Amino acid sequence: MIYGEEDCLQLSGLQHFKFCRRQWALIHIENQWAENFRTTDGAILHENAHNGDFTESRGNLIITRDMRIFSRTLGVSGACDVLEFHRGENGIPLKGKKGLWQPYPVEYKRGRPKETSMDALQLCGQAMCLEEMLCCEIPKGALYYGEPRRRTEVVFTPELRQEVRSLTSEMHDLYNRGYTPKVKPTKSCNACSLKELCLPKLMRSRSVTDYLRREMEAGP
Repeated sequence: MIYGEEDCLQLSGLQHFKFCRRQWALIHIENQWAENFRTTDGAILHENAHNGDFTESRGNLIITRDMRIFSRTLGVSGACDVLEFHRGENGIPLKGKKGLWQPYPVEYKRGRPKETSMDALQLCGQAMCLEEMLCCEIPKGALYYGEPRRRTEVVFTPELRQEVRSLTSEMHDLYNRGYTPKVKPTKSCNACSLKELCLPKLMRSRSVTDYLRREMEAGP
């Protein structure tokens, strides 16, 4: 399926969707948001990465920031925190530069590497957008985590790419239906900035109507 520009969803939502489908729907369908320490810390980490006027050349390395990307087959759009071009035997030609240059996306994240694949999925989605835009192959990229202050390289395997396709397709289905999934409480709920909006414990036990009825019957 080929999506129009007006149908593109935010690529950054892929991470939210993997973390919690309800969180994603609250943000991207219901337009709800709340800040906590983690979201603020992440925003500070991204400040320098999203300086779109910054381009740096270091011999066989070119560094660009905040490059806008999209994919009509995935139906997503967004931006790369950092996109490096490494000169080598593979890659694409760049205007005014000799040789071939291999694109290498780098995504900035707060904290430490996670046990789940949600950060790797977002990075892989960026690579798949770039492949479609630049007509090239991008085998790997990197996640830079703020706490250890070092990179973790990610290989874009066929399995990771297929998960990106499956999740973005599911995102479009829920978005077109305007459907917010019911809560599935986990230990991660305590770290979610939308905990007070989502009310995971209340939604797990009973409906809001049942909760209000019980409170009215109990009296003052």
